[in-house]
Amino acid sequence: MSQAPRLLADIPSVHAAQRGGQVAVQCEGRTLTYAELDRRAEQVAGLLTAAGAAPGDRVAWLGRSHEAFFEIFFGAAKARVCLAPINTRLAVPEIAFILQDSGADLFLVTPEFFAAAKAVVALVDRPIRLIGLRETCDSFDSYEALRDSAPTGALSPPTLQDDVLQLYTSGTTGLPKGVRLDNANYAAFLDLRTQVEGFDYGADETVLIVMPLFHVAGTNISFSGLAAGGRVIILPEFSPAAVLRLIEDERVAHIFLVPAMINMLLQAPEIEDADLSSLKTVAYGASPISEAVLATATERFGCGFIQFYGMTESTGAGTFLTASEHRGELMRSCGKAWPQMAVKILGEDGEEVGVGEIGEIAIWGGMVMAGYWNRPEATAETVSPDRWLKTGDAGYRNADGYIFVHDRVKDMIVSGGENIYPAEVENAILGCPGVADAAVIGVPDPRWGEAVKAIVVPAAGARPDPQAVIAWARERIAGYKAPKSVDFIDMLPRNASGKVLRRELRKPYWEGHDRLVG
Repeated sequence: MSQAPRLLADIPSVHAAQRGGQVAVQCEGRTLTYAELDRRAEQVAGLLTAAGAAPGDRVAWLGRSHEAFFEIFFGAAKARVCLAPINTRLAVPEIAFILQDSGADLFLVTPEFFAAAKAVVALVDRPIRLIGLRETCDSFDSYEALRDSAPTGALSPPTLQDDVLQLYTSGTTGLPKGVRLDNANYAAFLDLRTQVEGFDYGADETVLIVMPLFHVAGTNISFSGLAAGGRVIILPEFSPAAVLRLIEDERVAHIFLVPAMINMLLQAPEIEDADLSSLKTVAYGASPISEAVLATATERFGCGFIQFYGMTESTGAGTFLTASEHRGELMRSCGKAWPQMAVKILGEDGEEVGVGEIGEIAIWGGMVMAGYWNRPEATAETVSPDRWLKTGDAGYRNADGYIFVHDRVKDMIVSGGENIYPAEVENAILGCPGVADAAVIGVPDPRWGEAVKAIVVPAAGARPDPQAVIAWARERIAGYKAPKSVDFIDMLPRNASGKVLRRELRKPYWEGHDRLVG
């Protein structure tokens, strides 16, 4: 029986011994075999050690998705150093805040972000060593030159307590917080992934990564594919045409998509003739999906769809809905807890509520984060002493134990004393003829405190009537939940994980108003 990786740092060496000549990572035609990945990870560990990085230190990454990310990640893990990837969509001051907060003194950057990185380090109050990939540039040391000349030697073995990945929360409210994911979290992940449909890949299968590598979905799907000894293909920029072409040409078996991506693929002209027969699973999550989009996608893709619900703070784990469970009312559910994990619904008093009652979803298990970096108060507010993680999401459990997510607690609309969850209203609107996408927000109302407003993206060539949209929704949900007005927009603002930035949508409507409700 072949050896299985116990820690993430074990993945390159385990598979170099078992299938060294097989391609591990492929990106834009470039490839790394498992033997090459293992050798380069050892070199990176030497590079970091020679550069002064000690166990527990952070190393920052700002870059376009690239195969070198993995040799750097695994090298850092071998050196007991924590990699902190930074969201490339952030502005220079936001990146500077994260770099400052992480304490990283080594900053690895791909050429697309050289100029931004130089502007960032000017805002940080300590010396930062810039290391550039692929190209030479003033102020940057060459990553490849440092890697290839780095000394290699014995390192102290990684421990379960070592932080291996620090992902920063999207910061839709307040400043981003660094989520500390350690070897214990990922040891649990490696142990459980083979028991979770949608992560149980084979060594002969290809996994396509379209999520960014600063997002837990991008890293986890990649780690699972590599832990299995399969081939991971990286697509640096999401393009419906490119995704469909790669699925066909590379015989992709597994992919993770956020609902917005699924919707874009369904609307792409190339979908008509695309050969998707190689697909075995499409995993999705990170934001709500409409039943209409899901039904259409399931029919067109012709494979199993698996929903994942979780957070960065739970290493992406929480609940999953298997392909066979995508039926009837369960199409609206996010499923049941992962094996060896638990989920419960908490009332305002912190006690578990009954079947069908709405409360805050909480997650427990070995994949719950080690904590927020240098934020003990925030950690204590989010994770209880007995390791229950409060998600900030509202939901309920049905009599069979399936979890249903309503929405973020903070996005709840209170209109005339009634609680209304935007995702429920959005689900009722999507599927309306002429509607490509929709978001729902609360806007000021002198009588009700807040009124429900729909922000709609029309389908190509369509001009939906606002009253028709409202009537469509009223046929599917209670009248008090239906939108009272509809505005139109070309594109919804979303963060890297596909979540609608409702705060940005609300802003113009609330200017000059105090928030009338919580």
